[in-house]
Amino acid sequence: MNSFLGALGIVGVAGVLSVILWFGTKDNEGGKLKPLGWGWIVFLSLLAGASFKAAGPPFSFVSDLVNDGIRMFGKAFPGYSMPGIALTLIALLLWKKMTRQQVAMTSIAFFYVASGAGAGYGIAAERIHEIAMGLAG
Repeated sequence: MNSFLGALGIVGVAGVLSVILWFGTKDNEGGKLKPLGWGWIVFLSLLAGASFKAAGPPFSFVSDLVNDGIRMFGKAFPGYSMPGIALTLIALLLWKKMTRQQVAMTSIAFFYVASGAGAGYGIAAERIHEIAMGLAG
C-alpha cells in the first residue's frame, strides 16, 4: 500500500466528500469538529463535483441537475456563455452572503460549468479532476 487513504475509488471519494460536506456545513450538532470554513468548503466542493462527475450513478444525479439548470439558464438568457456563467458564479461566491450549504452547492455547480467553459476555467477543472482521481487511488 503506497497511499495513506488506500484505494478509495472514485465512488468512495464522492461518498466521503458527500458526508464531509453534509455534516461539515451544518452548525455543530455535538460532534468534536467545528463547521468547515469558507475556503475548505469551496475546495472540498470542487473536489466533490469532480468526483460526482467521474463516479457515475448514483452520483450522476448531481451532474444531471446542474446540466438541467444550465440548459434552463441558457434558454432564459440566450448568448450567456459558459465562461460568463462561470465568472458570474465566482462573483456570487465572493460577494453574496451565503450559508455554508449554499457555498457548497454553488461551488459544485461551478465545477460543472468550469469543466464546460474551456480556457482557464477548463484548465482549473482538469486540475481539480486530477486531484480527485489522485485521492481515488
